[in-house]
Amino acid sequence: MHASLITPSTVPRHIAIIMDGNGRWARERGWPRLKGHEQGSLSVRRVADACMSAGVEYLTLYAFSTENWRRPAHEVSGLMLLLERFLSEKVADMIENGVRLATIGRTEALPAPVKKRLDRAMADTAHNNRLILTLALNYGGRDEIVEAARGIARGVQAGTLKPESINQELFASHLDTRGMPDPDLLIRTSGEMRISNFLLWQLSYTEIHVTQKLWPDFGADDLKAAIADYASRERRYGASMENAASITIPS
Repeated sequence: MHASLITPSTVPRHIAIIMDGNGRWARERGWPRLKGHEQGSLSVRRVADACMSAGVEYLTLYAFSTENWRRPAHEVSGLMLLLERFLSEKVADMIENGVRLATIGRTEALPAPVKKRLDRAMADTAHNNRLILTLALNYGGRDEIVEAARGIARGVQAGTLKPESINQELFASHLDTRGMPDPDLLIRTSGEMRISNFLLWQLSYTEIHVTQKLWPDFGADDLKAAIADYASRERRYGASMENAASITIPS
């Protein structure tokens, strides 16, 4: 895709990424899987920097799913230590570069030292607004939707909500991503063709870019290629091409 397609008006406001391929990257080199995760964490910095350079406002990364607890215990504990180290080492850079850290998912279930470090990093970066970097941690799209439904049901039961007042906007306000625009672009690395229980509600009209690159090899040029691919598309939100120009884009 030609880079000339990228202009301020064609840069996605919100990019979400399924960071896949760390284990395969390590296996191809005869290394343990955690080495792949370690290298993958370096890609986060490269991609965040590239997003800021391009003018992207929101970057959401699928860092640890509810299903990932099923992995071998040593890999899960290694991932938690890697996350804790990432937070301790990168907060100063986030503050300097105007990055605000946020999370979605059931973070209360994370190990106490990780949760403490995470809360501190979010508090330290709370006033930044150049890029909102959201980590999906202990996150599952179905779990998020079920929890939103429970919250709405509690409101109806308490008499603070009427069933007829429930609409898409109200439902979205009960999701973890409330206050954020839906992703304009979803990137999945390593060539896998699925969304893996990620942002099931929010991806309804998101453009999808799949690359064969493994996440540890994904860099600024790959992000630019994904944005150029996005810029080449006509977003119609279910309308015909003739009527697309009159559509108000959902925020």
